Amino acid sequence: MTHLTPDKKILIVGLGLIGGCYADALSAAGFDVGAIDRRQSAIDHALGRGIIRHGATGVLPEYAGSFDIVVFALYPHVFESWVRDYGRLLRPGTLVTDVTGVKGSLVPRIQDLLGGEVEFVPAHPMAGRELSGVENSDRRIFDGANFIITPTGRNSAAGVAAVRELAEVLGFRKISVLSPEEHDEMIGFLSQLTHCIAVALMACRESAHFIDYTGDSFRDLTRIARINEDMWTELFLENKPALLKQMDLFMAKFSELRDELAASDAEAIKEMMRLSTRRRASFDKD
Repeated sequence: MTHLTPDKKILIVGLGLIGGCYADALSAAGFDVGAIDRRQSAIDHALGRGIIRHGATGVLPEYAGSFDIVVFALYPHVFESWVRDYGRLLRPGTLVTDVTGVKGSLVPRIQDLLGGEVEFVPAHPMAGRELSGVENSDRRIFDGANFIITPTGRNSAAGVAAVRELAEVLGFRKISVLSPEEHDEMIGFLSQLTHCIAVALMACRESAHFIDYTGDSFRDLTRIARINEDMWTELFLENKPALLKQMDLFMAKFSELRDELAASDAEAIKEMMRLSTRRRASFDKD
């Protein structure tokens, strides 16, 4: 299995924000980084900034098969389609990984499509911005962020170690290993539910005139409401069972808080706030 040394060639498939940040960080670390993206403007921008050495807008057999490591930064359905159509072009021994935000339903399908000639070690960088595209990429978004590797029984210890090395080179602070199912349950709560809450809050009433009155609390809570509707709808649907479970959990607790308020139960309200404060405090420890 590939050991992550600077002589390795790395291909980024999909020069969006995260793909661009991978390219930026890996090029800065001295790797030979190329990219495939259907937008010529994305390739040109990445070349102009020096975050890739070469790139293509089409899937050329000789080019796609010339890399040691391939990182897929695509929507789940596009990722699956690419592997179905072109996965055979990757040379035997290639290490494949991804940045996809849902794993349980996707990972087995990708591993089946790729077969045993290459190794797909799924991963999820827990970093991002509200902006999209390689034009807004900045490798610093990975500094201090979390990274999750989600191997299956079809992965080797060497493959998992290589993806861990990749995360370290990218600058991630905490690298965890979860099963795809554990990942989806956790991400349903920590990421997808929070986006649901932000979207529902912004959608529940007209708010254009609120800008003159809002404070930091509303801005902080709704920062992620500026959302890529295509990507997040797909992620929600791919992870529907886990996300519905987390939404039900939240609505039950929100209803409990509402009932306490309706009953003027000050002590119950305070107790929930004390619990909230204790649990949030753990996020501030470094």
